[in-house]
Amino acid sequence: MAMLLHPDRLFPADPDTRSLARRLFAGIEHLAIISPHGHTEPRWWGENPAFPNPAELFVTPDHYVVRMLVSRGVPFEALGIGAGAQADPRAIWRRFAENYHVFRGTPSRLWIDHALSQVFGLEERLDADNADRHYDAIAERLADPAYRPRALYERFGIEVIATTDGALDDLAWHAAVQASGWTGRVVPTYRPDSVVDPDFEGFRANVERLGELAGCDIGHWQGYLEAHRRRRAFFRSMGATATDHGHPTPRTADLPEAQIAALYQRVLAGRAEGEDADLFRAQMLTEMARMSAEDGLVMQLHSGSFRNHSAGVFAAYGRDRGFDIPQPVSFTAALKPLLDAVGMDPRLRLILFTLDESVYARELAPLAGAYPGLLLGPPWWFHDSFEGISRYRRRVTETAGFLNTAGFNDDTRALCSIPARHDVSRRVDSAFLAELVTSHRLDEDEAHEIARLLATDLARSAYRL
Repeated sequence: MAMLLHPDRLFPADPDTRSLARRLFAGIEHLAIISPHGHTEPRWWGENPAFPNPAELFVTPDHYVVRMLVSRGVPFEALGIGAGAQADPRAIWRRFAENYHVFRGTPSRLWIDHALSQVFGLEERLDADNADRHYDAIAERLADPAYRPRALYERFGIEVIATTDGALDDLAWHAAVQASGWTGRVVPTYRPDSVVDPDFEGFRANVERLGELAGCDIGHWQGYLEAHRRRRAFFRSMGATATDHGHPTPRTADLPEAQIAALYQRVLAGRAEGEDADLFRAQMLTEMARMSAEDGLVMQLHSGSFRNHSAGVFAAYGRDRGFDIPQPVSFTAALKPLLDAVGMDPRLRLILFTLDESVYARELAPLAGAYPGLLLGPPWWFHDSFEGISRYRRRVTETAGFLNTAGFNDDTRALCSIPARHDVSRRVDSAFLAELVTSHRLDEDEAHEIARLLATDLARSAYRL
């Protein structure tokens, strides 16, 4: 069975529109990959190790893959996760191959097929019968230095890639990249969730460590803020251009100094009550926005996820196991305190992401179409797909236009899926632009210009890369 990577995949069925989509795509297909937000392991870039086996490359670390297989009754342990986990990577791969059919119609299927075909040169669709042949072929290639992370970076045509790093991270792997003489550009991103969220496990110890690293007295509010400023400065010195904030909601607040100082003392002492934790997170978004206006780091806000929905899975297997579920959020009222504080400051750049698609046309596009500091991030997580990107373009373009969006980012832990994700995005955007041209809402020369913006230039500009 030939793997179905049709050259016209994701293009419109109408012959004239498809022909135009082909032309648009041909102009952007081989442009450099700008990857300004993602979760690849910094160690890959600092140490440049060989990937150990196909299971650890494709299965165990990929929460898209894990969640789908678990939903079909495959135990975590059979995927190499948890106490008593399956240790044989070939057995993990066989279980994955036996269940590969459950990914039909999903973006994971497109990404994995693309990686197997374009990265590893395999020509058959994965299934139980060819599982061992695929495993052996991939394992043989992984032993080749051409399949190490830095070589794949160059092969994929990546221009820059950002990792996401906790506020307490020493960025040692980034230092190793810089010391190595390798010319690839890998930059960190400041992610302070563990030291701004009172509900985060070990919050007090985390804040104390923040103070130690920054050389600040975190026993009082202003000392705590100064610690963030110094850590942000350290990240900037290591090449960071952005911060990232994963909050349940986009709620912001701008409390009087005395009130927030008292709130800080309660959460630091573990005496948060009622809505204290949520209010503190809300205040910290505004504080982070103020700092971004001051130091130039682009601020990203990802909200709308009920994280670790299964308490049992979280307790047994930890974070990022596929049990983060979308939930409704609202931005218009939630962002007003932040926007009243710095929303018209020309130095602020805030990129908004959501898992609640219902707010695209109703709230996000109007907000980004008004405030100069706001940009709309691309469809995220569950919506990073053909249908998700298509819905996004149709819902936001008429109100926000193209230039109030931040281009595309792949937001992935799976290195080999990066070119696949950019390929999907560029094909969907080419199809959308082709429809605008064939319905006489855009001229073809404009469509070619916009296609390039969406593929590379908007992300490069939005993230100040």
